[in-house]
Amino acid sequence: MKTRKLGKDLTVSAVGLGCMGMSFAYGASDEQEAVKTLHRAVELGVNFFDTAEVYGPFTNEELVGKALKPVRDRVVIATKFGFKLDLTKSGPAAISGVDSRPEHVKQVAEASLKRLGTDVIDLFYQHRVDPNVPIEDTVGAMAELVKEGKVRALGLSEAGAATIRRAHAVHPIAALQSEYSLWSRDPEEEVLAVCRELGIGFVPYSPLGRGFLTGAIRKPDELAADDFRRSLPRFQDQNFDANAALVSRLEALAGDKGVTAAQLALAWVLHQGDDIVPIPGARKLHHLEQNAAAADIVLSAGELAELSDIIPLEQVAGKRYTEASLAMTNI
Repeated sequence: MKTRKLGKDLTVSAVGLGCMGMSFAYGASDEQEAVKTLHRAVELGVNFFDTAEVYGPFTNEELVGKALKPVRDRVVIATKFGFKLDLTKSGPAAISGVDSRPEHVKQVAEASLKRLGTDVIDLFYQHRVDPNVPIEDTVGAMAELVKEGKVRALGLSEAGAATIRRAHAVHPIAALQSEYSLWSRDPEEEVLAVCRELGIGFVPYSPLGRGFLTGAIRKPDELAADDFRRSLPRFQDQNFDANAALVSRLEALAGDKGVTAAQLALAWVLHQGDDIVPIPGARKLHHLEQNAAAADIVLSAGELAELSDIIPLEQVAGKRYTEASLAMTNI
């Protein structure tokens, strides 16, 4: 597996592994299968694993920490804080707001260290910007964790360009994590340029459109009743059908190249820059192996242009999140 840099100090595999779906949001999961997938990822050279306190809540960090403990010195573990949680509920319903007060940042870090079973968090992200707390205060608290040796590097998620600049002025930001894929290209408007100016790595989550771009989801009813994708506009009614037609173009092009639609979509993201490290999710071994193999796909300039054209943004039906969730982004 090829490697890439996030900021100055983190060297990670070109393709990471988003672990959220192993415990959260996508319906029932199999812990044994998840552990096998995590172990296989390490065998394939994947060394970058992404989790968060909210995934579960809490259970995903515990799973990742336990599974990776035997190889802790060989992997880079990222986790995230920043949501206010209602622990009378589970899954996405537990999110009741945001909280990035300095005292909360430190409380979450201590709890995450314990759940992960580690002495240091390699990359600690603010999951969503808290509009009620100056970013300077939040990053100041995160920087103290670095000084204490509890965190190696800092990150932000779904932050706007101005916030990224203010945060980076307090302490170097190693990575910005936001949704980015063939059908979600908002970061191209401003955020990617700012990251490159400041030397911040970019970590796309949902680079496969939450599974839609794989072509494997043929109708909304295939999703579990408690799968949160049912609430997303792009997965609903006429939007689903319109987007499925776009994905069929991707599948046809992938067939011509002898790869899967998922691999082609992931290869497009990887070709957008050497400072980009996507973290596709995978709950099954064969999906993981396909994603890892995408790092070796070479696309010509013509193929990249063709890929961008077959899924025109103006033809993507529906927004990527509900209005309430979108209100938490690009702050």
